[in-house]
Amino acid sequence: MSELRGGRQTTSPCAACKLLRRRCTESCVLAPYFPQNDAQKFADAHRVFGASNIIKMLEDLPLEKRADAVSSMVYEASARLRDPVYGCAGTIWQLQQHVSKLQLEKAILQAELLHMHLQQANISSFMRENLHIVEGGDQSISEPFSHSLSTFHERSTSSCDELPNGYHLSDVRDQADQSVPKLWEPSWH
Repeated sequence: MSELRGGRQTTSPCAACKLLRRRCTESCVLAPYFPQNDAQKFADAHRVFGASNIIKMLEDLPLEKRADAVSSMVYEASARLRDPVYGCAGTIWQLQQHVSKLQLEKAILQAELLHMHLQQANISSFMRENLHIVEGGDQSISEPFSHSLSTFHERSTSSCDELPNGYHLSDVRDQADQSVPKLWEPSWH
């Protein structure tokens, strides 16, 4: 950044040059990516990678890829400072475990939805078989209704618990409780 002081133009240092206590020139590689008002960003990256390594990496890249590289370095540095052992790999692993858990929950909900649809279909077929609508608008119950009612519950629960591919709803719920991995926890917490 250029400022006019006492008739001559001076350059206020970028966050990197300010932290490194050096003069910031117009050709400073770090100035576009570490502005003066965001010193913590460079401090974290410098602490993990070192200023000379950051400069070397940026000089080896074309201009259009440097901003993404700085963003990646800053993210990795902040993750490494939060978790010195795993860094951003630990964060990625946690997110993958969360996705796995959500996929399992989705499968369970789909199975329960199928279970409800099958129950509804069984109830509808039972109603069609055992109820007759009289022309006067009243419903009368047929003779075998009392016997059918006792067997209906057995038939509906046994057929509704069976899912496609030979799975049973209770098996899916049991597997969900056993197979959901616990989220990674650092040992120092």
